Amino acid sequence: MALKEKKKVDPVYRRKPSGKMRTKLVGLFLVVILAFVALAIRITVINAKSGDTYKKKVLTQSQQQYSSRTIPFKRGDILDANGTVLATSEKVYKLILDCKVVNSREEYLEPTVAALVQHFAVEESDVRKRLSDATTAASQYQILLNDVTIEQKKNFENYLAPDAETTSLSDEEKLKRGRVKGIWFEENYRRIYPLNSLACDVIGFTYDGTEAEWGIEGYYSSVLNGTNGRQYGYVTGNDTAEQTIIPAQDGNTVVSTIDANIQKMVEGKINDLWMALSGGPHGSGGAANIGVVVQNPKNGQILSMASSEPYDLNNPRDLTPFYSDMDISLMNDDIMLENLQKLWQNYCISSAFEPGSTFKPITVAGALEAGVIAEDSTYYCDGLQKYGPNDEIHCSIYPAGHGQLDLAGSLMVSCNDAMMQISKKMGASQFLKYQKTYGFGSKTGIDLPGEASGTLFTEDGLGAVELATSSFGQGFTCTMLQEINAFSSVINGGYLYQPRIVQEIRSSTGAMVQSNEPVLMRQTASTEVSDKVRDYLASVTSTQGSGKYAKVNGYSMGGKTGTAQKLSSGPDKYLVSFIGFAPLDDPQVVVYVVVDEPNLADQADSKYPQYLCKQIMTELLPYLNIFPDEEEVTPPEKVQAFDTMMAGLIARSGSTQPAGQPAGDQGMDQGTAGDTAGKTGDAAGQGTQEGAVAGTGQAATMNPQDPEASYNQDDPEGADNANLPEPPQDKEKITGGNQLDSDGVSNGDLKFIQ
Repeated sequence: MALKEKKKVDPVYRRKPSGKMRTKLVGLFLVVILAFVALAIRITVINAKSGDTYKKKVLTQSQQQYSSRTIPFKRGDILDANGTVLATSEKVYKLILDCKVVNSREEYLEPTVAALVQHFAVEESDVRKRLSDATTAASQYQILLNDVTIEQKKNFENYLAPDAETTSLSDEEKLKRGRVKGIWFEENYRRIYPLNSLACDVIGFTYDGTEAEWGIEGYYSSVLNGTNGRQYGYVTGNDTAEQTIIPAQDGNTVVSTIDANIQKMVEGKINDLWMALSGGPHGSGGAANIGVVVQNPKNGQILSMASSEPYDLNNPRDLTPFYSDMDISLMNDDIMLENLQKLWQNYCISSAFEPGSTFKPITVAGALEAGVIAEDSTYYCDGLQKYGPNDEIHCSIYPAGHGQLDLAGSLMVSCNDAMMQISKKMGASQFLKYQKTYGFGSKTGIDLPGEASGTLFTEDGLGAVELATSSFGQGFTCTMLQEINAFSSVINGGYLYQPRIVQEIRSSTGAMVQSNEPVLMRQTASTEVSDKVRDYLASVTSTQGSGKYAKVNGYSMGGKTGTAQKLSSGPDKYLVSFIGFAPLDDPQVVVYVVVDEPNLADQADSKYPQYLCKQIMTELLPYLNIFPDEEEVTPPEKVQAFDTMMAGLIARSGSTQPAGQPAGDQGMDQGTAGDTAGKTGDAAGQGTQEGAVAGTGQAATMNPQDPEASYNQDDPEGADNANLPEPPQDKEKITGGNQLDSDGVSNGDLKFIQ
C-alpha cells in the first residue's frame, strides 16, 4: 500500500499571533489615530487663532520677493510691409540680490557669492560691497544685472536644483548649493533689431527698451508701448491678507510701408557706389552723403528710404565704424553727442539743400496750370539772361546756347535760360504760390520725427534774380522727401499725397486698430498738365537727353537730372541727383537719388546718381511685377562705356585706384559733367550750376551761332522785355482740398530764411 503524501503548509500561515502581539498592534494603531486627531485639532486651533497672522507673514515674504513688483509690458513689434520683423522685444530678466536674506546666516555668504560669479558676468568685489555696505546690507532689492537671458536663468536654476537622474552630486556639493540664497529674477524685455542696420534711419531705436526719439520707434512710441501690470498685496478692513495681480497690456504692432527686400537692395546699391567713389581726392569716403527714396506715386507710401554709412540699431552708440580710436578718445561728451546725433539723423527728411534742376518739372507744370505758357510755347536760349549791368545768369553751355527749344526740349537738355523766361512770365507771386502748392517751404507731415521744412523766399524777397535762379532749383532749399513728393504729384495726374511710412497698427493679438489710408492733400495740376509734363520727361531719358545714363533697357520711363552748386560749402562743391519713374504712361514707382559732394575731382557730374538709379530700377521693376513695355535697344556707346567703367570700379572697390580718376574716363561724355551753369556779377549768393548735357549733338545744332539754327530772333517768348506786364498779385485764398498750410513759409520779416 502506497504511502500518502503529506501536504506542506507555509509556516507564515501556520503561526498565529499571540494575544500579547495583538494587543501591541492595536495600541500602536490607536496611538497613530490619536496623533492625527491631535494634529488636526492643533491645526484647527492655530488657523482659528493665528491664521491671518501666518497668512500675512507668507504674503509679506511674497511681497518681499516681488517687491510689489511691476509686471512689464511687451513693446509692440515693427514689421515691414510683408510681415518681416524689423524690431521686436525679447523677454529677459533682471538679476536681483536680496542682501537681507544672504546676511541672515553666515553660511549663506560664500556659496551665494561663488554661484553669482560662476554663472553671471558680475564682479565679486561689487557683490561683496553690496552685502557689506551699511547702506545696502539690509536691502532686499539690489539689481546686479539687466538683460539676463532665458538660457542663463535656466542654467542657474538647474545648478540649484539639478536633475537627480542625470547629475550625481556629493553631499558636500548638495549642501553648498542648498546654501545659495537671496537670488531671484524679475521679468523684463530687451529691444532687438534682427536685421541690425537695415533701415536704421527709418526704424530708429529705443534708449531703454521703451523710450525713443528717432524713426518709427520715436514717432509711434506711445502706440508701441503698452501698460505695465502689477502684482501686490494688501490687508482688507477685516484684517484679511489678499494678493492681486493686474496683468500687463502689451503694446501695439506697427506695420510699415517699407519693404525689407527693396530696402536691402537699395542699401546694397548705395554701398556699391560709395565704395566705387571712395579714395578720391576729397578723403576716404565716397561722398558727404548718398541718399535714396523710393515712393509709390499713387498713394504716397515710402517703399524704401536709405542713406550711406548706416549704423547698427543694436549698438547705436558705437562710433568705431566711422571714427578712429584716436578721434573717439579726443571727443568730449558734447562733441560725441553731436556726432551721434548726426549719425542718427535721417538725411532724407532732415537735411535741406538746393535741389537744382530736378525742380524744373515743377516750374513747367506750375506755369502750364497757371496758363502763362502753352503746350506749343518755345524759348530761345542764347546762353544767358541779364539782370542789370552787372548781373547775368548763365545756362549750362555758356558761352554757347541751346537755340530754339520747346518745353520738351527745355527739359531734355535742362536749359536754365528757358526756365528763367518761364518764371518771369509767372511772376514772383504766382511762382511762390505754386512752390507752396507743391509742398515746398512746409513739412510734408510724414509720420517720422525730425522733418525739416526747407526755406523759401518771401514774395518781397523774390526779386528778378532770385526768381530766375529759383526757376531751376537754386536759392531755396528742400528735403529729399519734399522733392520726391512734389515730383510724384507732377507725374501721377496732379495729386499731392501725404507721404506715409506706416500703413497699419495692430493690437498685440493681431486685431486691426488703425489703417492709414492714403491722404490726398490737394490737387496741384490738372490731369492734362500732368500727362504733358510726364511726356516731356520721357525725352530726358532718351538717347539725346541729359538722363540717358539712367534709362533701363526695355522699360518706358522718364526723369530729371539735377546738379546744384553748394556755394556755402565752396566754389567746387556740388550736389548731384536724379529722379526717375516707370512706366511712363502709368507710373508705379519713383526713385530719387542724391549724391552730396561725390568724391570726384569734378563733382558736377550727374551720371553717378543716374547710374545708381538705373541699378536700383533694374532690380526693382521686376520685383514689383512691372514688366518691360518697350523693345530693347542698344544704348549709346557713351552709356555702355560708363556702365563698364562703373562695374569695374565696383568690382575693384577694394583697390587703391582713386574713384575720382578712373582709367579711361577721359573719353567719357563730358555733357552731364557740364550740366552746370554759373552766375556772375553782384547778385551774390544766388549762383547756380545746373543745366543741360553739352556735346550731345542736339546742343550743337541748336547753337545760336550755328547758321542752321532756327529760332525767333525778333522777340522770343519770355525775353527780358520791360514792356511785358507784371502778373497780378495773388490774393486768392485756396480752400478745400487745395488749402495750403498756414505755416507754409515761416520766414517772419526776413526776405530769405537762412
